[in-house]
Amino acid sequence: MSGLYSSPSHSLLEEALSFGEADDAVYLSSSRPKAALPSGGGGGGGGSGTVVLIEDCVETNGGFILHHLIKRALSPNRPSDVVVFVSFAHPFSHYDRILRKMGCNLSGHRENKRFIYHDMLSMNSPGSVRDGIEATDDLLMTLYGKIQKAVELYSSPEGSKHVTIMIDDISLMEVAVNGLSNHVVDFLHYCYSLTTQFGCSMIILNHEDIYSSLEQLSPLLHLEYLANVVIKAEPLATGLATDVHGQLTVFNKGICRRNGKSKSKIRNFQFRVKENKVEFFYPGSQT
Repeated sequence: MSGLYSSPSHSLLEEALSFGEADDAVYLSSSRPKAALPSGGGGGGGGSGTVVLIEDCVETNGGFILHHLIKRALSPNRPSDVVVFVSFAHPFSHYDRILRKMGCNLSGHRENKRFIYHDMLSMNSPGSVRDGIEATDDLLMTLYGKIQKAVELYSSPEGSKHVTIMIDDISLMEVAVNGLSNHVVDFLHYCYSLTTQFGCSMIILNHEDIYSSLEQLSPLLHLEYLANVVIKAEPLATGLATDVHGQLTVFNKGICRRNGKSKSKIRNFQFRVKENKVEFFYPGSQT
């Protein structure tokens, strides 16, 4: 087996996100044929979707993982996938520019209603956040209402789509609601209920190293508990390197199999971010 997989469909990240068996695949359920979808995976009702948490730090930004997963969800061989994207971090033009370099026309998908973009940047602007607990609660409840409406529409028998909710990022969501982490936890719980009710998936980016106290860690700990897969982007333990940009640890908790037993795994590998792709490889495999 080669140490480097530059093709997205055969990358080490793809291997880590799925066990490679149709019945045990943990990643986005719409990767299976329609007839093999679990209940709720592509038409609403009853199935439980996947929750993926991406944790990064100041030294190693994990945004490239989010870009990779956006492209995967909107690839031509997944025509029944819809992404509901909530951004507290960047304008649409940022994602559009990056995904275009990766061969994905995000503007086109937006026009075709496969990429539903919610711009929350205005909430982070000075003076834009309304004062008071009720106002911040209204902000997140209004956002949740929009997400819920989209999930219900596309997961209905008429829509028959698999929906992935993506949030970039939770730490900036806390800023937008004046640091009320309990409101963020409630919002995440509501979104998680959609994955169990409609079988949609949820992918969330969060900065792990911004929390200075156990109380502030509440959203992160809640996310780690809910997540089926936790991806940690970290700098190299040996320090900076010109040809290696960092390392990934993927903890895949797995799913409960038909025999009632669960299966999990941990993968560690390194990565190099290029202009139009990301290369993943095992330590020491690059010459």
